[in-house]
Amino acid sequence: MKSLVLFSCFLTAVIGIQSTCSPEARAVSTSVSSPLSDSSLNMLTKEQLMGQFDPAVDSNFVRVEAPYTARAGMLLRREVYEAFKKMWQAARKENITLTIISSTRNFEQQKKIWEGKWERFAKETPDSEERALRILEYSSMPGTSRHHWGTDLDINDLNDASFVGKGEHREVYEWMVKNAALFGFGQPYTEKGPARPHGYNEEKWHWSYLPLAKQYRAQYVKEVRDEDITGFRGAETAVLIGVVNKYVSGVSHYCQ
Repeated sequence: MKSLVLFSCFLTAVIGIQSTCSPEARAVSTSVSSPLSDSSLNMLTKEQLMGQFDPAVDSNFVRVEAPYTARAGMLLRREVYEAFKKMWQAARKENITLTIISSTRNFEQQKKIWEGKWERFAKETPDSEERALRILEYSSMPGTSRHHWGTDLDINDLNDASFVGKGEHREVYEWMVKNAALFGFGQPYTEKGPARPHGYNEEKWHWSYLPLAKQYRAQYVKEVRDEDITGFRGAETAVLIGVVNKYVSGVSHYCQ
């Protein structure tokens, strides 16, 4: 009997963790399994935290397949993918379709995105710090993206307007706000304000698997410094901006 009581207390604690992933999450029933697993106890190397590895040859990553995406070649951490599939199935029962449009990106992939914008904005924004801040409205510096960790994904569209008002994916966002925490997911980039003064603009499409991502973020801010952010055009602005504190840590409080 004592063992049963202890297990019940443990399950209650786990459920409490889940429900804090989103301030608007529904109460979690005891029938929902915990997204936590033994692999969440594993730490990443500094190189992995900064995306300096190839997830395609890492056994912890698996390919994202149809019907969860319409695009080939994307990867996620195994347990993140399993949690997403459960969430996808629950959403489909309510006629909501969740489609992954972006997942894991390593340093080199993020570098292509960053340097493409660096070049495109050069004429309009010649000052390097101002240009970096402009890119940082929505795109991470290589080495600082949560997408490096294999815990984060983008769904359905990359336009906030699609998720509000009469937008095509308004019901998708409403469902996610109410239900994502049941499966371990939270929105790291909510509306900026007193509670989140720094970081990227709001991204209603970006969701993070918190049982792993919270651990990796905490590890990142302990081990990585602005001076470590190098290897791409404009990297010198990382120190000027304070990118680790303002952007890597610039997430919603329930995702920290």
